This record gives sequence, C-alpha cells and structure tokens, in this order.
Amino acid sequence: MVNFIISEVVYYMGIFTITSIISIAFSIYSFMLIIYILMSWVPSAQGSKFGQILAKACEPYLGFFRKFIPPIGMIDLSPIIAILLLSFIERGVMIVISNIYNVLI
Repeated sequence: MVNFIISEVVYYMGIFTITSIISIAFSIYSFMLIIYILMSWVPSAQGSKFGQILAKACEPYLGFFRKFIPPIGMIDLSPIIAILLLSFIERGVMIVISNIYNVLI
C-alpha cells in the first residue's frame, strides 16, 4: 500500500514538473513575441542589441505566418494568429504528455 502511494506521488510530481516546465517555456516565448511586436512601434528599439536578440528568436516563427497572411492596410494580423496557434500547440503538447503518462502508468 505504501509503495502504491509513493508511486502515485512520484507520478503526479513527475507530470506536474514536466508540464510546468513546458508551460513556462511557452509563456516565456509568448511574452518574447509580444515584446518583439510592441518593439516594432519604436524603430530604434529593434535596432538595439536586445531587439536583435528578440528578432533572431521571434522572426523565424513570425516569418512563417507572414508568408501566408498578408497585412490588411497597415495592420499585420499574422502575429495575432501566431500567438493563438502557439497557445493551441501548448494545449496539444500538454494533452499528449498527459496521455503518455497515463499509458506508462
């Protein structure tokens, strides 16, 4: 009985730790995207060292959406779609991880 309780605690701690780390990583990247998008309103900010680092991290992901979603006038909707899709990807990853843990245990 004690072994069963310990294994259940380890199981829930393991899935909690993994999902927490993944969730934090997705949140950090989402905030990076938002900061990068807001920096586009200040041209000198994107030219800074911090702006260049964000560009290297964010532009490949945003560039994929900019190929398929053209701007409407002066408004670029691709970052909104990119952030929404990132949220859906995070949910999908969490579901897959929980299903994998349920199969293993």
